[in-house]
Amino acid sequence: MAIRRNGVALKGNIETNHNLPPSYKSRNNLLRTTLDLYANVMHCQSLPGVRTRHRNIDIIIIRENTEGEYSSLEHENVSGVVECLKIITRTKSLRIADYAFRTAREKGRGRVTAVHKANIMKLGDGLFLECCKEVASGYPEITFDSMIVDNTTMQLVSRPQQFDVMVMPNLYGNVVSNVCAGLVGGPGLVPGANYGEDYAVFETGTRNTGKSIANRNTANPTAMLLASCLLLDHLKLHAYASMIRRAILSTVTEARLHTADLGGQGSTSEVVQSIMNAIQSTGPLTMSV
Repeated sequence: MAIRRNGVALKGNIETNHNLPPSYKSRNNLLRTTLDLYANVMHCQSLPGVRTRHRNIDIIIIRENTEGEYSSLEHENVSGVVECLKIITRTKSLRIADYAFRTAREKGRGRVTAVHKANIMKLGDGLFLECCKEVASGYPEITFDSMIVDNTTMQLVSRPQQFDVMVMPNLYGNVVSNVCAGLVGGPGLVPGANYGEDYAVFETGTRNTGKSIANRNTANPTAMLLASCLLLDHLKLHAYASMIRRAILSTVTEARLHTADLGGQGSTSEVVQSIMNAIQSTGPLTMSV
């Protein structure tokens, strides 16, 4: 597999058809579990040139990526009765909690919020929350709090600025990341990353396929291009990542060339060409790194 050989990949989302038989497993999910890409990271940040209801949003979402409700363990006990298993382990909960606190420390963040439903799932989410508290004790300079997932979604759409770094199990991460992407402008803007000990895979943050607008030249390329910048940063090619990122943000915030999802009339090709022009105007395309 190319990812095993190279250690990194930039991928588009692969559609999972829910009408296929239960034996068919999501290729996206198999990729994350096979390579143990345990940390899904998404940075949702307000952009100056994008009109949204809320401003000054700057949230890092860290989602456990390999267990929880996405363990693919379900069966029909008897006709009409289906059992779907949610797996929460101490080992993986401690691992993702430590990743969240290390990220907060490295990024100079002051707060980590654990999202859970331990009031109902007292054993499963209770274990996750317990592990987060345990890890938090080793990072005394970072404030730790927790919030029930349903309240979290309400707080996000009411006052998102209260959140800094958020850590949560798999399914909640899926929901919260999509809410946060919507808060800052939509799925076309936000990149995502999946990190493991040995591999890293970069993609759009919300993992939407965009199938409904395929072949129309209207898709917003920003999220995928920013994901490529994350890949370059991961490879320590920071100069190239910064050059491309500046060109992307210049097109979005200064030139204000927007695709339809942001209320504009620009095509995918026009946005990409504008970004390329911005890069070329900065000088040589090769540099010492």
